[in-house]
Amino acid sequence: MHDDRSLVEARLRRVLDERLRPAVYPESVPLEVAVWHAPDEPVPVAEGLAAEPEPIAVGARWGVPWGTSWFRVNGTVPEAWAGKTVEALLDLGFDENMPGFQCEGLVYRPDGTPVKGLNPRNQWVRIGAPVEGGEEVRLHIEAASNPVILDYHPFLPTRLGDKETAGAEPQYRLARMDLAVLDETVWQLVIDLEVLGELMAELPVESARRWEILRAVEKALDALDLQDVGGTAAQARSRLDSAFEAPAVPSAHRISAVGHAHIDSAWLWPLRETVRKVARTTSNMTALLDDEPEFVFAMSQAQQWAWVRDHRPEVWARVKKAVADGRFVPAGGMWVESDTNMPGSEAMARQFVHGKRFFLDEFGVENEEAWLPDTFGFAAGLPQIIKAAGSKWLLTQKISWSQTNKFPHHTFRWEGIDGTRIFTHFPPVDTYNCSMKGSEIAHAARNFKDKGVARHSLAPTGWGDGGGGTTREMVAKAARLRDLEGSATVAWETPKEFFTKAEAEYPEPPVWVGELYLELHRATLTSQAKTKQGNRRSEHLLREAELWAATAAVRTGSPYPYEELDRIWKTVLLHQFHDILPGSSIAWVHREARRTYERLADELNGIIDAAQRALAGEGTRELLFNPAPHRRDGVAAGGAGTAVVEGRTTVTERPGGGHVLDNGILRVEVDARGLAVSVYDIEADRETIAPGRAGNLLQLHPDFPNMWDAWDVDEFYRNTVTDLTDVDELAPEGHGVRIVRTFGGSRVTQVLSLGPAERRLLVDTEVDWHETEKFLKLAFPLDVHAERYASETQFGHFHRPTHTNTSWEAAKFEACNHRFVHLEEPGWGVAIVNDSTYGHDVTRTVRTDSDRGTTTTVRVSLLRAPRFPDPETDQGVHRFRHALVPGAGIGDAVREGWRINLPERVVQGAEEVAPLATVDQEAVVITAVKLADDGSGDVVVRFHEAHGGRARATLTAGFEVAGVTATDLLERPSADAPSLQREGNEVSLRLRPFELVTLRFTRA
Repeated sequence: MHDDRSLVEARLRRVLDERLRPAVYPESVPLEVAVWHAPDEPVPVAEGLAAEPEPIAVGARWGVPWGTSWFRVNGTVPEAWAGKTVEALLDLGFDENMPGFQCEGLVYRPDGTPVKGLNPRNQWVRIGAPVEGGEEVRLHIEAASNPVILDYHPFLPTRLGDKETAGAEPQYRLARMDLAVLDETVWQLVIDLEVLGELMAELPVESARRWEILRAVEKALDALDLQDVGGTAAQARSRLDSAFEAPAVPSAHRISAVGHAHIDSAWLWPLRETVRKVARTTSNMTALLDDEPEFVFAMSQAQQWAWVRDHRPEVWARVKKAVADGRFVPAGGMWVESDTNMPGSEAMARQFVHGKRFFLDEFGVENEEAWLPDTFGFAAGLPQIIKAAGSKWLLTQKISWSQTNKFPHHTFRWEGIDGTRIFTHFPPVDTYNCSMKGSEIAHAARNFKDKGVARHSLAPTGWGDGGGGTTREMVAKAARLRDLEGSATVAWETPKEFFTKAEAEYPEPPVWVGELYLELHRATLTSQAKTKQGNRRSEHLLREAELWAATAAVRTGSPYPYEELDRIWKTVLLHQFHDILPGSSIAWVHREARRTYERLADELNGIIDAAQRALAGEGTRELLFNPAPHRRDGVAAGGAGTAVVEGRTTVTERPGGGHVLDNGILRVEVDARGLAVSVYDIEADRETIAPGRAGNLLQLHPDFPNMWDAWDVDEFYRNTVTDLTDVDELAPEGHGVRIVRTFGGSRVTQVLSLGPAERRLLVDTEVDWHETEKFLKLAFPLDVHAERYASETQFGHFHRPTHTNTSWEAAKFEACNHRFVHLEEPGWGVAIVNDSTYGHDVTRTVRTDSDRGTTTTVRVSLLRAPRFPDPETDQGVHRFRHALVPGAGIGDAVREGWRINLPERVVQGAEEVAPLATVDQEAVVITAVKLADDGSGDVVVRFHEAHGGRARATLTAGFEVAGVTATDLLERPSADAPSLQREGNEVSLRLRPFELVTLRFTRA
């Protein structure tokens, strides 16, 4: 048989492009257009509607970068159009890019009622179906002239990413502004032919079904008069009936389509613009729900729902109704779709607390799924957090972006560090922007790795990233794919409906243990250092604020700042969004983030100061307030008292240059280059630094990845390195030495210090950074033979290999830690702790043949200098604190990690302060002490086993207790909790490795 598919496909493409699509709107008349440009930031809707616009012609340029223009369009429906369907076609100057990456608009009626959003794939507004003729039309468009940042050459530096540097050049040219007749028969024919043509292209050449479709398409095209498309469209459609009547085979793959619009809470636009993006998208989706009875739309990120509620009440009313109807579905149960690698333990928990509570309070909806389609990898501590929040499922697709290793499952159980398993699904469609193309549907079916044991997958359907959502074309395609031979079947379903069916059909899926590492975007652990520092410091300030405010409330009756803490937590959680905390947003976003973190720090320090002064009382005694979960300088964890510090440090000249620091525990030699050539553990009689090597070595690499500048670091960056060993200044200072270096346009000042009675070498680093496309590392080559090392993650730590036996290990050449990394041989280990960095790498090298020892080098990632999307990334002054802790067991690593992040505070007062909660087991760490969120005055204590072993512990409350309940993260009684034994104010329990427990104490 002659294969003439290519001829038919070519014919079909041309007919669609040149005849059918233009004939969808066969008649049109122009609208009158006028415009008012808001002088600065967006104005309230009422002000925009009331403004007096000036005439503007189609073809005129408009829109300064990040500006807002209010267009008013007026017209009259021709009398001759009576009985027809009429729409307004409003093209602000769109190009063919996806929605959300250029100008956008929200259409209002004169009374302020929102109609729908405008974007390149959604330019129409329904006027009437049918019209009577003669109707007067007036619409207002709030148009955002957001500049195109991600263009055809997406990685070129641009100043458009900040309003302060973007200039005033108009960005767009006003295009079509018409009233037009919609020929619905032609529109339906276009969808018919697109669906069949796309399906035909995916079927094998020998398939009989392919030939059936080909012949049906040929007949339809033959029936079409290209000079009278409208008059012959119905006849052409009838020739396709037989192709659509054949049902899918019983074994066909089943796709649950979920209406979706992944909206980045900030990325190539600022937070304030996302507020409007959400309003545009939700307006479109509520309108589509009204028109399409089978359609279901799901939206995640409680923050975005809150923005609609607080900024667009008229849109919120429509959303609430659609939620009540069960078709606009709150999804995910998190405050935002956050990064999950870098947020700390409590922050990750609070993402679910605040997200789930919002949906419960507003709608009575309990989310059971975590919904994170675009997050850049998943920390191994996440499964038990999901479970502790009362959820049980996870969806993501980002792991499909991994460059080296193909993940082996699409549906599986993910096991975290404590053994918790979460039913997880990766949509095999490999996108969270599915548009119902035949290629996407066929890819999902072919790609699905669990064939033979499962048949269900999910397809998030709709334009996303910048918003837009599902279109009527996608819904129409899904209707044709509901039960069509040769294709997977498609049905609109909620996330819960999908997961319930998927779990029922696949009760024993495979298990994946440990982190879900994305083999891409590794540099997001380092880019925009000040954003990351702001996050880390905010997390620890919040711990202090809750701890001391709760203690003051219980001890002195001081008011607890519920509203302030709630607001601050939500702000910190918002900035953990997966393009803010990872450092991959435009300059405007990070400029605002820095200011926000400064403001929050001032506010939190105010809360802490007020609580501590209330607790200390009037007096002149110096009280050390210890916010860490371990005893410090004789002061109990979570309490205040007089510090007891013994010992002394000497700083002497070193033969050959440099200095020797000695406190009787460690002896540190700093050579004339300012490098630590020896860090000697005196008690263990053990050297920390590998022979012939030096610690505190700053290393500079070129850094120009193949793609995604702020996101990626490619392994070849290691091929070229410059060791920064030249010294401008070297002098003793306090308990250590001060070192100054200059290189390129930058300057580094370091202080290496060894405090009395301390088993840690502190490394304080200040970098005045003015490099471009460079990567700065801080290296410690250690005399430790270890096949694996531990990195702290949420509520515990996770082990990674130091070797590269397989491609899976080799791909992890840049990884995440929280406060520490730890390596050990039996009986002796080393920890490197930090106060604000996340990225690191660990390598092992075998030394010479005569010395068969292994050097394990830990390198902390300090700074990068990518130029896209922020051309000034990380320029300026940065301060970091690290500590090298020789002889450290895992417990020491945990303790020192907390200590460096929670410095003590000294307050003058009268009385010591007893902690609200103490625990008698070093391995059990209290992560939060607070008052219950419901205002009851109950005290909530959250803790976990931190060493990775079994623990028996007694927690003692520092107040009279009337009752205690084990709860979930939302402070509700939990059936899945360890058994407790209470005697008075003491609670005894046993914990599994890394087990997380929340107790709620009712005060007597």
